[in-house]
Amino acid sequence: MSLVRSGGGVFDPLSLDFWASADPLGVVRPLAEQCPVLTNVCVDWKETPAAHVLRANLPGVGKDAARVEVEDGGVLVISGERAREEPREGEAWRLVERSSGRFQRRFRLPRGARLDQVSAAMEDGVLTVTVPKEKAKKPQVKTVEISG
Repeated sequence: MSLVRSGGGVFDPLSLDFWASADPLGVVRPLAEQCPVLTNVCVDWKETPAAHVLRANLPGVGKDAARVEVEDGGVLVISGERAREEPREGEAWRLVERSSGRFQRRFRLPRGARLDQVSAAMEDGVLTVTVPKEKAKKPQVKTVEISG
């Protein structure tokens, strides 16, 4: 009998990486120990007539640990770090499913986004980023006089 590596990644139970990250009691190590930057932040992006509104679920992340940046070229970056809780003396983890460590999500904003007016607010573990849109300009029609 031989083991065949499936190459499915960290969450594939047939992958040797999956079993290498488990301890003898079957507790899987936090994802932060396996990946330097987490991308598992869930984000909803809604477009309204006036703005683009992005909502990111960041449970356990304070507003001081979250960061919103706008890069050149209209790229919105949501990043930060979720602190890892260390067990106290006499305590031991039996199951770890909540990820900890750094996270980052990047979004290319469409043309017409007002990058100089981006705002963000955090409430109940949800980060809301609002990117206003430029007002739609009505096409100007100029009548040209026909000579002749």
